[in-house]
Amino acid sequence: MAENKKLVEAITSMDVDFAQWYTDVCKKAELMSYSSVKGCMIFKPAGYAIWENIKNELDRRFKETGVENVYMPMFIPESLLEREKDHVEGFAPEVAWVTHGGLNPLQERMCVRPTSETLFCDFYKDEIQSYRDLPKVYNQWCSVVRWEKETRPFLRSREFLWQEGHTAHATAEEAEARTQQMLNVYADFCEEVLAIPVIKGRKTDKEKFAGAEATYTIEALMHDGKALQSGTSHNFGDGFAKAFGIQYTDKDNKLKYVHQTSWGATTRLIGAVIMTHGDNSGLVLPPRVAPVQVDIIPIMQKKEGVLDKAFEVKEALKVAGLRVKVDDSDKNPGWKFSEQEMRGIPVRVEMGPRDIEANQAVIVRRDTREKLTVSIDELAVKVKEVLDTMQVEMLERARAHRDSHTYVATNYEEFKDTVANKPGFVKAMWCGEQACEDKIKEDTTATSRCMPFVQENLSDVCVCCGKPAKKMVYWGKAY
Repeated sequence: MAENKKLVEAITSMDVDFAQWYTDVCKKAELMSYSSVKGCMIFKPAGYAIWENIKNELDRRFKETGVENVYMPMFIPESLLEREKDHVEGFAPEVAWVTHGGLNPLQERMCVRPTSETLFCDFYKDEIQSYRDLPKVYNQWCSVVRWEKETRPFLRSREFLWQEGHTAHATAEEAEARTQQMLNVYADFCEEVLAIPVIKGRKTDKEKFAGAEATYTIEALMHDGKALQSGTSHNFGDGFAKAFGIQYTDKDNKLKYVHQTSWGATTRLIGAVIMTHGDNSGLVLPPRVAPVQVDIIPIMQKKEGVLDKAFEVKEALKVAGLRVKVDDSDKNPGWKFSEQEMRGIPVRVEMGPRDIEANQAVIVRRDTREKLTVSIDELAVKVKEVLDTMQVEMLERARAHRDSHTYVATNYEEFKDTVANKPGFVKAMWCGEQACEDKIKEDTTATSRCMPFVQENLSDVCVCCGKPAKKMVYWGKAY
């Protein structure tokens, strides 16, 4: 088992250096590698397969709500970008510019899309003429470029993969309903598929999306007590429509501006899975998002009949709807166990000559390492039961961790002490003034994460200034 020990030691303990642990897991589980393009990363098959599962499941859920997929160009002319002033100012520091086409300077420089609001607006102004053309409920899966100063695998890179939904509606009420509907899609997906509990709420004006009337967010708490924004949904009102002249003729034959929304989730969801569920042996994947759910490891595989039985079992599990592989490499079982653990495969099935003779196999859970000996005839049923139990219990553990790392502060000294010494969410009242929000960030580096939809009256006054409180806010340090 020396090789087993060495493999685990290759991952820094999360208690020693969480950031290094995270990077080690990303690399050792072969989710990604660094690119020669500074600030960009390469998705290796194991990492991209997780994204494909996220994409496929989200896409299915989107379409159930009437969403259709489209694709927009990746270049945006500068004149188009500047049509919406607030939007431009919000993205200006991160924009990458194209100035030449081949050897020739462009007459007008173009940015590589940091997001596609302006492209969709330009498209909608010609596409929408009448109330009969509404609503438009479109989404695209693509990459975007933002020239980030500091990067980290999956969480922040200069080019990243995401989806961005852009919708147009006849009324403010319809736009608001769609904005909240999509936030709920993200929240349900995170909890049901990724086993990540989230707080739903509204961003403050300081933290909202540039050009939006309102931004709604789902916030998750990572193992180290930092928050991670895991999906956002924005109500644009008619601000973009007025900037781009997107009007329609209503049933009363009057010209009106459309109301728009935008919503998105990115590959940082992979980072969220790693930092919510991983342990010191590596990745721990929730069964519903795991590309491989079951790793069959034959013991003494050179003995006659062992490999044949392993592949026979694989086919039976595949027929039962499970994603399965057989590790028939020439490594020893200890190495294979470590590899399965490091890659986060939810369940491994061990079987050797004696097991096969007794018509049994051993199921081992990745999250708890519990072992269960079962009949091979019942293996498919039992593995499914174990995977279902894992999915539920991983969510419960993550929720228990979040709840035990959520604190209340009713005065500023208590607030500062909690932020400094107790990593997690801090619930505290706020007066609604940006000056207090700025002071809190300056004093503690914590930011407002969201004003939750479910409000609590923790006190009557703002935690920072003592003026009458308007909202209860989740605060925290964030990625």
